[in-house]
Amino acid sequence: MAFMTILWLGKPLWMWLVFMVVVGLLLALDLGVLHRKHRVVGVRESLLLSAGYIAMGLLFGVVVWWQLGADAAMRYVTGFVVEKSLALDNIFVIALIFGFFAVPRQYQHRVLFWGILGAIVMRGLMIGGGAVLVARFDWILYVFAAFLVLSGIRMLLVRGEPADLSKNPLLRFMRNRFRITEEPHGEHFLVKLPDPRTGRMVRYMTPLFLALVSVEVADVIFAVDSIPAIFAITSDPYLIYTSNIFAILGLRALYFALAAVMHRFAYLKHALAVLLIFIGGKVFLTDFLGIVHIPEIWSLAITFAILLTGILWSLWRSRFSRPHQPKKGST
Repeated sequence: MAFMTILWLGKPLWMWLVFMVVVGLLLALDLGVLHRKHRVVGVRESLLLSAGYIAMGLLFGVVVWWQLGADAAMRYVTGFVVEKSLALDNIFVIALIFGFFAVPRQYQHRVLFWGILGAIVMRGLMIGGGAVLVARFDWILYVFAAFLVLSGIRMLLVRGEPADLSKNPLLRFMRNRFRITEEPHGEHFLVKLPDPRTGRMVRYMTPLFLALVSVEVADVIFAVDSIPAIFAITSDPYLIYTSNIFAILGLRALYFALAAVMHRFAYLKHALAVLLIFIGGKVFLTDFLGIVHIPEIWSLAITFAILLTGILWSLWRSRFSRPHQPKKGST
């Protein structure tokens, strides 16, 4: 089986296949065994699933250590932690989407599952494009770094307000161009109903489908920050993609645990902003200017310290706050 040792994007083919098999098994276990029936996912189950996904992601880091060495494993874990942290900000947006479309709790897992599958494909395309750019133009890393620094500064200075999805141009376009039902139709994304004018059966989109599209678009928007962040940590496509996918695999499980208490993490965005500035600044200080060398273990420790500070400060300052109720919309 010599073909298994063929290099693909710098790594033996068998390493990619092992990763894909693990991801496939996790998805099959999630959808085919744990959530075959549509039901509400409780907080306890969500926390256990989240812990399981995090454990699998870190366990894969041991495999990276075994095959590629300690430095590669540290970069993988740092990327995993950064991507998982940035995904927390995405949870608040997903909660707004589900509230706007009034998605029943027992169907939210279905939307998130297919949203994750779409994210796996989209992240792969974006990371592949980024890898090609970095391979041809190594200076693009400094562009990514500058973008991260500017994004971090913007997050610190600009106070974000909850998005008004009723004014979203994509949703307006879809409502004007496609048939959309007023009410949900159970678990279905698409349904066939009689046309009011002709009486013949035609296909309609449901609010559940619009919620799925919104979740996918939100992931692409968040990837604009997360993809440059991981490229600033490492330019190895294998480490980038594996850490990215393991981080977002547990996103839907984490959603059910944190969606109701996301108001307690009001200052996490500030910590994420500082983290983006640190990652981007590290590229300039170590690679471009060569002023300092920060070992991978120190980068990981600083990343943990920034995030832990933001979480603890948020929990302390918001201990008496109440959750924001998203405004519901109609289709």
